[in-house]
Amino acid sequence: MNLFIMRHGDAVLQASEDAKRELSELGILEATVMAKWLNIENHQIDLILVSPYIRAQQTAKAVLDELQAEINLETVNFITPEGNAKDVHDYIDGLLASESYQNILIVSHMPLVCYLTAELTAENHCPLFQTASIAKVEYDTKMMSGSLAKMVSPDNFC
Repeated sequence: MNLFIMRHGDAVLQASEDAKRELSELGILEATVMAKWLNIENHQIDLILVSPYIRAQQTAKAVLDELQAEINLETVNFITPEGNAKDVHDYIDGLLASESYQNILIVSHMPLVCYLTAELTAENHCPLFQTASIAKVEYDTKMMSGSLAKMVSPDNFC
């Protein structure tokens, strides 16, 4: 199965608190471009796990709108910038033990997306994510570990 780990799109810098920062126009465009890539690559997303922060929610919604599919979206309160990658890994393994998903998209933030990619892969590689970038992890549910197959960013399509 595949896990797609996505950083939210470009966000405005000013807000009353970090969790309330919204996507900029560029961020919406970036999320849409990456959703088009998911479609082109025929990655049919079964589930979207998303941070409660506004910019991540808006990124997930832009992706969902572009995919035009019936996809469950679940807000997970601990996939925030300060979230713990091991806790997210355990949560994913719990989901996969009870449900049969082929493609899960996780929309979150730096530095968690970096640490989560390292946590989920045997290589323990911690890539830097540009805004709206996606890491594709080919994940073995029996081994509870995967391999980083690809990193894609909106810049790949400009």
